Amino acid sequence: MKYFILIIAFLLFSCGKKEDVLLPKSNVTIVKDVQDHSPIYIFFKKEGKDTIADLNRKSAIISTNWMFNIDKRLPLKVVIPQVIKMQDKKRADSAHKNENAENYYSYADSIGKNLAFLPFTKVFYKMEKPTAGSFVVYFRKGKKQVFMGNQEIKISEILKQFYSIKFDKVPDLVFLFDKNMSYEEYIQYKILLQKDVTYNLDTLPVEFIF
Repeated sequence: MKYFILIIAFLLFSCGKKEDVLLPKSNVTIVKDVQDHSPIYIFFKKEGKDTIADLNRKSAIISTNWMFNIDKRLPLKVVIPQVIKMQDKKRADSAHKNENAENYYSYADSIGKNLAFLPFTKVFYKMEKPTAGSFVVYFRKGKKQVFMGNQEIKISEILKQFYSIKFDKVPDLVFLFDKNMSYEEYIQYKILLQKDVTYNLDTLPVEFIF
């Protein structure tokens, strides 16, 4: 499948009205090609002082891979509830379920000049704080590094730091993302995690947004 040159925005024409989705950008491609997919759009809207995540799921077919095209300006606190809604819908539809169908976030690779994808099928989101006893890696808005314990460290050092601690009982390692960070910042964090951290782990299925 070929994609047009460097996509910064998706255009969706509905009832004669053009709407844009400004995609996040990165200099890394995690997944370059996704076959048999359905697009899902989450537009940036303003209603007075409120920012709205406007979901368009008209083209979503349960049995296909889902490509989430989300405006980079939206804060996580309005994006993730819409993502959860679509995840629940797909997981609950046993009649049309395809066990091989994945969910992906799309973004623009500014170096490769192509559309790229980040898989998140197995992620379960929770809009709350992690439970007591978890070992939290906190991703704060506007920060290049993460908070782990009482230290600020590089993302690439998360596992090294975690495994260097002598726990009486090894706790669950969980990620907590600032609900006020932009979707673009979240995707950039996720790409770094995919490169430097999560590929080394069996699974980290729960992400907390608070």
